[in-house]
Amino acid sequence: MRRAAAAPVRALSGETAAARRKVTAMGLLRMKRLGEKICMVTAHDYPSAAHVGAAGVDVALCGDSLGMVALGYADTRPVTLDEMLHHCRAARRGLGAVGDAPLLVMDLPFGAYEESPAVALRAAHRAVKEGGADGVKVEGGSPRVAATVETLVDAGVAVMGHVGLTPQAVAVTGGFRAQGRTARRGG
Repeated sequence: MRRAAAAPVRALSGETAAARRKVTAMGLLRMKRLGEKICMVTAHDYPSAAHVGAAGVDVALCGDSLGMVALGYADTRPVTLDEMLHHCRAARRGLGAVGDAPLLVMDLPFGAYEESPAVALRAAHRAVKEGGADGVKVEGGSPRVAATVETLVDAGVAVMGHVGLTPQAVAVTGGFRAQGRTARRGG
């Protein structure tokens, strides 16, 4: 049975990356039900993903924050779907170098899912098929976003929601401010 400690402890205990089972969305739900801690780290290039995988992390996020930390943008909004796919493929190769165990989630960037659930589904399919992602992440908890999430999940795409600090909404929120601090504001 897995310890209820942070995931990287597994790597330190001598468990090899190749020996770990592939993390899945259902596996994460199981971990949550059991009260196990889930470790998620950002990785948007080959070397960082290889380190994340070797550390025993459960989820690797190829986040649109790469726009600010790797591409020099002022915020995440200029990041394109093609840029995300490029970086996600690099992260997938890095994870593959160490057994491919972490779940790889790719941010759908600003403009890739807001127009309609159909547009979001096309972008999500590209994330899985071209980017090598195991699932996608979308920002917001509005009824419109919930309908999009339902469409993606119905089509077989694993989805991670993101409420709280929503960088793609900086023009609306007036900057990098946490949102959704209560259940009412979060959805």
